[in-house]
Amino acid sequence: MTESSSTANRQIARAAGTILFAFVISNFAGLLRQVLIANAFGTGTEMEAFNAANRVAETLFNLVAGGALSSAFIPTFAALLVKGENRERAWRLASNIGNSVLVITIVTGGLAAVFAPWIVRNILAPGFSVDPYKEQLTITLMRLMLPSAVIFGISGLVMGVLNSNQIFLLPALAPAMYQVGMIFGVLALAPSMGIYGLAWGVVLGAGLHLGLQAPALLRLGGRYTPAFGLGSPDVREVLRLMGPRLLGVAVVQLNFWINVRLASQFVEGSVTGVVLAFTLMLMPQAAIAQSIAIAALPTFSTQVAQNRLDEMQRSLAASLRGALLLSLPASIGLILLRKPIIITLYQRGQFDERSTELVAWALLWFAAGLVGHALVEILSRAFYAMHDTRTPVLIGILAMSLNVLFSYTFTWLFARIGWLAHGGLALANSTATGLEAVALLYLMRKRLGGIEGRFIIEGTLKAAAATVIMAAALMGWRVVASPARVWVDALGGIMIGGGVFAAAALGLRISEFHSAASYLKKRLVG
Repeated sequence: MTESSSTANRQIARAAGTILFAFVISNFAGLLRQVLIANAFGTGTEMEAFNAANRVAETLFNLVAGGALSSAFIPTFAALLVKGENRERAWRLASNIGNSVLVITIVTGGLAAVFAPWIVRNILAPGFSVDPYKEQLTITLMRLMLPSAVIFGISGLVMGVLNSNQIFLLPALAPAMYQVGMIFGVLALAPSMGIYGLAWGVVLGAGLHLGLQAPALLRLGGRYTPAFGLGSPDVREVLRLMGPRLLGVAVVQLNFWINVRLASQFVEGSVTGVVLAFTLMLMPQAAIAQSIAIAALPTFSTQVAQNRLDEMQRSLAASLRGALLLSLPASIGLILLRKPIIITLYQRGQFDERSTELVAWALLWFAAGLVGHALVEILSRAFYAMHDTRTPVLIGILAMSLNVLFSYTFTWLFARIGWLAHGGLALANSTATGLEAVALLYLMRKRLGGIEGRFIIEGTLKAAAATVIMAAALMGWRVVASPARVWVDALGGIMIGGGVFAAAALGLRISEFHSAASYLKKRLVG
């Protein structure tokens, strides 16, 4: 490994560590938020309406300024920053894109508000039509939360600017501020306003998400330009890259809408069960894969801009191996401990045993897809860094099209067997994402002429062996701990699982764990 590629890998690792630290804080805040909301609203009518309504604002954000924009903006913006003389062009590009995002989100949000009744009744949640109160509540909540899409649009762009400047801590902490807004909504507003207080918390959280990052943006000293720059070659490059990615995001969001549409026709609580289970799966996925992927994208982009593809190959291999080493045990651990975790976190107040069963059933099938989600997160960003959004988007469209087919097939099959049908939605997502990961890995290997497969496979086999040892320890723990308090079962399982896996990884001589142990020993001993 060359010195420059080793330096790049260390840069990614340091940045990923910073982001991981922030994600742990955000996940803790998110857990607290979910616990409070579950206690206040359970999986009943109001929570079903809220989760369905919030899907519209999230869709607008993701289509206009979420993953689609960042994957196109960061490679272009970072490439301009690498060339010192183009810094003014870089800031002009950021201004142009920001102005466009603001106008588009305001217009689309306004149209969604006007046509809210038709959207809910005919597309989003037709199953709610049997309950006029639930349907009207969904419409009202949807209109109330739409301004959050506008705020998140600008905040998402700011996040891309900061990451491109190798500033990761504040953007990674921003989601925690969103959680703080919702916590304020459920604690301070919901007692008098009900579910509307939680909706206002969403808007407040979006404002805090932007507010936390704004000072860091101002310190960069970039110059704002009040123009759209539609004739700029840099803007056209972002739009060129964004076009295919936008289509891919649209297909992903279509799957989420289909999930809500189908779940609205299942037993009460199915929508919330799917949403809560998917969120629980995303917590380790964000801590593991997103921290690595967000940290790696600027480095990948710089390596591509400087035509150092051999170094990118090594950086990508290290990133993929790191994600596999952590996502394998996380997936199995989540499957084995799902019930005690859910009971410990949520089962109180309005969240009863039935609610636990609904969430745990969906989480079983979502957790099985954690490894696939982790790989897709990193591989797709590697393509974006190479200014290729078309390939991952085409693969994503194919995978999500299969997801739609699987969703209808698996829910029908589950219902025929007598299982809760919403679990089929989770299995469909995991299956399609796994196939997507395999396809992206194959194509990236061809693109780079290899991705150090032996290095990745060696780490994966050792991680799988350590995971088997961990799973055996967890199953033994579940037998011993079953009569104990459930929180002891959950917390003890997490500690035992993590400890056994780490010990097994050290025993199997997994280099990443030895490096981490040496670093900790050095820091603690001095």
